[in-house]
Amino acid sequence: MRNALSALRPVYVIGVGNHRYQRRSQTSYVELGLTAVRAALADAGIAWPAVESAYLASTQLDMSPARPMLRHLGCTGIPMQQVENASASGSTAFRNAVMDVAAGMSEISLAVGVDKPRSLTLGQTHNGLDSLERDRVSPFTHFALLAEKYAAESGATAADFARVAVKNLGNGARNPWAHRQQAYSLEEIMGGDPVAGFLTPLQCCPVGEGAAAVLVASEQALRRYGIEPPRAPRVLNSTARSERLYPDATGWDAALTQETVLQAYAEADVRPEQLDIVEMHDAFTVEELLYVEQMGLCAPGTAAAELRSGAFDIGGRVAVSPSGGLLAMGHPLGPTGLGQICEITRQLRGEAQGRQHPGARTAMAQMLGAGAVCVVHILRNET
Repeated sequence: MRNALSALRPVYVIGVGNHRYQRRSQTSYVELGLTAVRAALADAGIAWPAVESAYLASTQLDMSPARPMLRHLGCTGIPMQQVENASASGSTAFRNAVMDVAAGMSEISLAVGVDKPRSLTLGQTHNGLDSLERDRVSPFTHFALLAEKYAAESGATAADFARVAVKNLGNGARNPWAHRQQAYSLEEIMGGDPVAGFLTPLQCCPVGEGAAAVLVASEQALRRYGIEPPRAPRVLNSTARSERLYPDATGWDAALTQETVLQAYAEADVRPEQLDIVEMHDAFTVEELLYVEQMGLCAPGTAAAELRSGAFDIGGRVAVSPSGGLLAMGHPLGPTGLGQICEITRQLRGEAQGRQHPGARTAMAQMLGAGAVCVVHILRNET
């Protein structure tokens, strides 16, 4: 039987920082990452020597990128570790930092994600086993098929999937760190050349470069550095699972999400109706409709109607992807999960200027990774 995070020391987010997600540029990963880390240190009001451990999330950098980057802040001798867990790399680095502090190994720990795009191959392509689809089924094909299946089962239309992009791209237009910062109409999104099935280009996330950093700390560190509780949301849980064998082999994304989120609710002692903010893995529009149902934010088959009603808007019943989600914020892989933590921290502090959800107190971040893994964190402002 696993112990929940609540069995260990309380852990709080004290600092967040970003480098804007963007198209690939000549900017080095060192500059991208240091921009985010320095912003997080300034946000927390602490100096680099106060940090006692560091985890760097990346999927596309070469061996051991943490030390060449972080040494520019000073060589303090702290333990550093690189974390790779596909799209959930940043979420996993955050989990490692949280566990460091919760277990009493560190008083302050850093999780930073940084990546620059390049050609990738998944480990499963080298496992020595052949498969029927081989390289014929790309991610957008998989999710296009899921969209067609969901439409057949729920009655959702092509416009319903596009409305997810309308909402999230509209949110991203108000986010200075987002890759896409332009709002689009339903007609503009649906008018794009189809990528696969219902999916048009603006219904698929951009993959570029960027960085995000989060500092977590113990109660003792909060007192030592005079950090005010309203600016330090508590991490209620850190839940991670990998896939099992599911009856519906095509729907592992939703099934794994449901299992992980239900476990997260139990560990955090939170009910879905208590959530004010949700950031999720919405690399394709269909994912939002699938996952809000699996998360218990609405009844099965009703996500499209709830979306049309404004239930998932900023100011609605629960703000889903107020950052713009992966669709607008972007998905540079290594930083993505940490960017979610940055967003929900700002929301819980009341500092998400231009996209603030009123009265935000409890927030959840969910990320999936190829392989397949799911990581879920729930944060709360306890003041």
